[in-house]
Amino acid sequence: MRIKELSERAEVSPRLLRYYEEQGLLSPRREENGYRDYDESQVARVEQIRSLLGAGLTTEIIREVLPCLAEAANSRYPAPDFVRRVQRERDRMAQRLESLTRNLQAIDAYLGALRR
Repeated sequence: MRIKELSERAEVSPRLLRYYEEQGLLSPRREENGYRDYDESQVARVEQIRSLLGAGLTTEIIREVLPCLAEAANSRYPAPDFVRRVQRERDRMAQRLESLTRNLQAIDAYLGALRR
């Protein structure tokens, strides 16, 4: 599929897709005329990238993590410093999740009090 179709299906701008490509997060095939050609799996990959960015990961970390996520049964063993970095990011995400959960519970309590 061309960039416009991927853009529509993944609900992101073509500009953002080109940015993901510049960052090494997407690697479309190139046709002879230079047009980008994306396969079906790229829709889910863009959604995954957006989710990881939304969780606060940097494009650098995402670029390193994506192959591991794509091949969960991969037999390669990453360098220990990479594992530590990913663990720190995971811990940071867990802290944010806990904070968001507390905030959500506080808002629910507030809304419950308003409804009474």
